[in-house]
Formats: sequence, structure tokens, C-alpha cells
Amino acid sequence: MSKDDPYFQEEALGKAYDSKLMKRLLTYLRPYRGHTIAGAITLLVAGVLQVYLIMLVQRALDDHVSIGDVEGLRNIALTYVGVMIIHFGLEYFQIIITTRMGQEVQQDIRLQVFRKLLGMELKFFDRNPVGRLVTRVTNDVNVLNELFSSGVINIIGDLILLSGYVTLMFYYNWRLAIAIFLVLPALGVATVIFRRKVREVYRNLRITVAQINAFLSERLSGIAIIKLFSQEKATYAAFEERNRTALEQNLKQVFYYAVFFPVVNLIGAISLAALIVYGGMQMSEGLLTFGELTAFILLVERFYRPIRDLSEKYNVLQASMASSERIFQLLDTDPELPGEADVLSPASESANIIAKKSISGAITFENVSFAYNPPDNVITDVSFTVESGQSIALVGATGSGKTTLVSLLFRFYEPQSGRILLDGRDIREFAIPELRSHLGLVMQDVQIFSGTIADNVRLGEESIDDERVRWALREVGFERAFESRSANGNVSNSAFDITQEVKERGATLSTGQKQLLSFARALAFDPKILALDEATSSIDTSTERLIQQALDKIMQGRTSIVVAHRLSTIEKADNILVMHHGRLCEEGTHKELLASEGIYHKLYQMQYQHAVAN
Repeated sequence: MSKDDPYFQEEALGKAYDSKLMKRLLTYLRPYRGHTIAGAITLLVAGVLQVYLIMLVQRALDDHVSIGDVEGLRNIALTYVGVMIIHFGLEYFQIIITTRMGQEVQQDIRLQVFRKLLGMELKFFDRNPVGRLVTRVTNDVNVLNELFSSGVINIIGDLILLSGYVTLMFYYNWRLAIAIFLVLPALGVATVIFRRKVREVYRNLRITVAQINAFLSERLSGIAIIKLFSQEKATYAAFEERNRTALEQNLKQVFYYAVFFPVVNLIGAISLAALIVYGGMQMSEGLLTFGELTAFILLVERFYRPIRDLSEKYNVLQASMASSERIFQLLDTDPELPGEADVLSPASESANIIAKKSISGAITFENVSFAYNPPDNVITDVSFTVESGQSIALVGATGSGKTTLVSLLFRFYEPQSGRILLDGRDIREFAIPELRSHLGLVMQDVQIFSGTIADNVRLGEESIDDERVRWALREVGFERAFESRSANGNVSNSAFDITQEVKERGATLSTGQKQLLSFARALAFDPKILALDEATSSIDTSTERLIQQALDKIMQGRTSIVVAHRLSTIEKADNILVMHHGRLCEEGTHKELLASEGIYHKLYQMQYQHAVAN
């Protein structure tokens, strides 16, 4: 697999630490300077208190226990308890403040990533699988939350503790401190080997988890096909294989951690043994007190805790670098379509106000050519005009460019050459929200969102009230189609409820009802130009009658572009455009095109004559 392949890049693991990425990540802490400073100060004070607790033990033993000073020992004990209470409060405050900061930073990054996705053109989504983009917004951002809430601050705290412990060791007895640190090279070697092994396993685990996610997304989306062809066993076996691989990688990771931490403990035990032997010799020579030796033992025991903690944070840091690299790669991707990224800007609100101004709805294509993958044109040198209020039909074989023409009008894509005019004005001069506010589109594959029927009509547009929602549903016949069907197939006389819940992807609606709902959605937004992209191709005959009754009302006073297979829709069009291999080959009314006996006549003979006979 090539390294240039996007899927290879998806799983590529970056450096365990990248200073440029870290600097950029830390910029997200700027709005929370107060939290960061408070957390750092809390950690600093807590670290000093931990060191001070060890000093209290040393003083208790040398200054009070050794001479039998019970009163002084009582005061030391009370001081120790007081410091512990303060330390507990500081630890509680530090956990609360850092966790809150991590959650807020996570929210900021997730909103930024989602905002970026909303501002990308459709071509971007053609190139990037949805599962990958969902991972950016969810998993990758969650990893960064762990870095901010328990990574950066805790790493600083561990370094503070290590510095304090080392300083105190040298303060008590520098010879003994040097003797203890002689075992640190062995710890360094163990840490390097551990990091290398864990890095390799972690990379393989990430790849395996990504494969599992992709497999689940694809198979669950196509569960109907799996059941249709009775492939449950084969699908289960394929998933079991991937799951087993993930288990093996997880067990490897557990193995390396299970080896590393005992090694650290072993090195700590060796240090402690050396400390007792050498410290005992120092005491016999009067160079070290019993309290100082005890303090040394406590320091050595606690010295290895931050080291173990830092080793665990290595995984967090490594995951954060990989996730942040992918997130920033997305954030740094600029949309190829000018103006698409501005749809969420404050200026777009002004554009929406301007959009309310009336237009006549005249459309002109002038020598338009377009290719999804240049230089393979899908549309070549297409020119035509649609007068205001006129209805046209686009016909042609599959792949002839009909839907592409509609997509270009909506500026989902940008033509490589030529231009498209709306009321004599190049559509590129319109702000995208302004342009699309004049346009309505009903597609063959209707997207239904989980929520209520009203939610699916208004799509969050507050200006569309419940009364307008009901009106739009009545106009397209959705209300009649919905109320005629109850759960057991009998006629229901209950009042139609627009707050009724709709399941994900419209699972509770029939195909025809979904199409009717999409018509109501377009009608509620009251576009001046309406495009129907094969919107009636999946509808049964009875539902089609409801649609046809509504189409006359919907198209009245609007410019309409219909991409359709059904003769009943095409015959009523004021003009018919025949597309063939991306070129406009014929143009005229139904009767004129039949009389010319060209491409349209052949299409009619193959597809439409049978429909008329029925």
C-alpha cells in the first residue's frame, strides 16, 4: 500500500512527542488561563506539601522520638494531620479544575471540528468516508480530553515531585543520593525498551480498532443485504477474526505493562536495599541520623511513583500526538469551493436577510463544463435557458449528467469552465446561503433525521412555525397518506400529530411517505426555484397520484427543473432537455421531440411506451 494512500495516512502514527503539535494544542488553553494557572499553583503547593510531610517524619524521629519528647511529637503529629487535610483539599480542587478544563477544551475542539465539516463542500465528503470523519469528532477529540484533563497538568506535577524528592535527597546526604541514582541507568534502559514495544503494539492496536469500526459501520448499514443473502455466519466469522486480532494486541500491551511495572518495582527494591546497607554504614559513622535514613527510605519509595505515572502518560501523549495530527490536518484543509466556509460566519446572517429579496427565477447555463476527476468531463459545453416560472425536464440515460447539472446550480460543485446565471447574475456573486435560500431540492434518496415530523420539515429553521409545517404537509398529501395507515394496517381516524416521533433514517415511514415528507420540506422553505431529482422514481402509483396533485400547486409560480423517468411528469414540462454523454443533444416539447425521432424518441420507445400501455 502506498504511503500516499489516504487510508495509509489514516493509520500512520506520528512522533510520540511533536513540539509543534504540542504548541498548537496548548493554544486551546488560552481561554482558560485562570484554570491553568490555578491548577499549576495547586500542583506546586501540593508537591511542596508532600516533600514537607517527609521532612516532618524526619524531624519527629530525630528531634522528638530520639529524646522522648511526647509533647513535641504530639505537635508534629497534629501538624502532619493538618498538612494532610490541606493536601487532600488541594488534590480535590486540582482534580475538579483540571477535569473541568479538559472537558471545556474538548468541547471547544469538537465544535471547531464540526464547524469545519459543515463548511466543507460536497467534494470533500466524496473523498472522505463518513466513518473517518465521525472518528475525528468523537474518538480523536476524546483522546485530547485525556491529555488536557490528566496528561499535561499531571506530567508537570510528577516533574515537580521528582525535583522535590531529588532536592531533598541531596539536602540530607549527597553521597547517599548519588549511590541511589547509580541504578537509574538500568531504569532508563527498561523505559526505552518499554516505550519501543508499547509504541509498536499501540500502532497495531489502533489499526485493528479502525478496521473493526469500519467493518461494523459498513455491515450494520448493509444489514438488510446480509440477511437477504443469509450471510450472518460469514459476517460473524469475519468480525470474530478482527476481534481476535484486537484481543491479541491488547494482551500484548497488557503483557508489556505487566513486565515493566514489576521491573520498576524491582529496581526500586534494589535501591532500597542499597540504601539500607549504605545508610546503615553512614549511621554507624555518625554521618546520617535515623530520621534522615527513614526520610530517605520514604523518598526512594515515592521517587518511583511519578516515574511509573510518567510511563503511563507516555501512552496518553502518544495517542494525543496521533489524534491531534489528524484533527489539525482536517482543520487545515480549506474548502475548494469559495464561500462554503462562510456559511456559519456572522456575515451569513446578513446574507440570509438579503436572501429574502425576491428574484424572478430565470436560469441560464452558458458553455458549462464540469469533471469530478479532470480531465474526464461529466458535463461538456452545456448551454440552455429556463425562463422565470417555466418548468423543464432533464432526461437521458444514467450517467448522462442530469443530476450533475442540478448540483452545479446549487453550487455543490464548481464548473471548470462556463458560468451559471440567476436572473442574469453569476451565481458565484451570491453568498451561498443567499443562493440556496432561493432553491429547493427533492432527491430520490431522501434523508430523514431522527426526531419529529415537524423537525424533519423545518430542519431547525425557527421562522417556519407549526402552522406552516401543517400547511406544507397538507399541500403534498403527506397528512392523508400518513393518517390512512395505522400500526395494524387499518384506517386511523386519529388527528395527525406533527410532533410524532420519526425513527433514524425514517424507519417508521414508507418510501412514499419519505418522498412526500421531502416535498413538504422543500415547500415549507418556499423556494423560487424547485429541483426534483428523480423524486418520484421510487413511489408507488397511489402515492404518485398524491404527488401529481401537489406538483401543480408546488410548481405554480416557480421555476422548476425535473429530473424524471415517469412520462406523466415529463409530458407536462414546458421544455425538455435531452442529455447524452454529458452533452445537451436535443431540446423541445414532448411532441416536438417525438416528431424529430431522435434520442428522446428512442428513450420514449424503450421506457415510456410500456408505461402508457399500462
